[in-house]
Amino acid sequence: MASDIGWELYRSFLGVLQEGSLSAAARLLGITQPTVGRHIDALEKALGVTLFTRSQLGLLPTEMALTLRTFAETMDSTAASLERAASAHGLEARGVVRVSASEVIGVEVLPPILARLRQDYPALKVELVLTSKVVDLLQLEADIAVRMLRPSQEQLLARRIGPIELGLHGHPDYLRRQGIPHTLDDLKQHSVIGYDRPSAFVRHASKSLPGFERRLFALHTDSDLAQLALIRAGAGLGICQVGLARREPGLQRVLGDSLSLSLDTWVTMHEDLRNSPRCRVTFDALVQGLLHYVA
Repeated sequence: MASDIGWELYRSFLGVLQEGSLSAAARLLGITQPTVGRHIDALEKALGVTLFTRSQLGLLPTEMALTLRTFAETMDSTAASLERAASAHGLEARGVVRVSASEVIGVEVLPPILARLRQDYPALKVELVLTSKVVDLLQLEADIAVRMLRPSQEQLLARRIGPIELGLHGHPDYLRRQGIPHTLDDLKQHSVIGYDRPSAFVRHASKSLPGFERRLFALHTDSDLAQLALIRAGAGLGICQVGLARREPGLQRVLGDSLSLSLDTWVTMHEDLRNSPRCRVTFDALVQGLLHYVA
């Protein structure tokens, strides 16, 4: 096995894994299809394994390719972090900072915070990653993360924002048609919007809300944004951040404190980034903006 395999080979390998074909990977990477093909052949030869098999559906990864995927993704994340760090030379807050947040926080809460940040620091570039997964800050998958749980790794800097309350809400049009529920049992007569497949958070939350489970739901989706859109469209009753509902007249809370959840919110980043101007000003802006939102 060769010990001096170039990163470009792994980059093409990861591109084919993500896109499923040489041509799509070439478009993603900005290189030619024959170049991607040569990279895959060279990598297979260097490693002494078969990475893909051809089918009518495109290139299918072998078991070995799937085993190597995590390592290639780590290399890709590290390379991106290296580029971000290199672009932020000097004492000025400039370069790229990568921020991870949930869908609803990223779409409904962070945009005005990031807009003000860019006004104050125009040389700063922000990559906003929206995901329900907990990104690995230790592996530099992102520079800063807004999390709905307390970080446990000692290497992370963390600032607690406080609780974000969730409650059951509906659109006034829906409530005029179907009436207002007064007890949890009344929800059996309503179109309730809920999850499709339970996540770790859903399983934890269910302990506080006995009866609020999948068989109750008329509409299922694991996307928090889709749930919010369905509530706004008058499709049924669903869980929404109380702070969001308060700022728009189209959402009305029902059942009050009898159906209430709390998300303990934190802003976190790797301790090695504490002296990075681009990360420090972004971290501070997120903390102040989210504190204002929670208040």
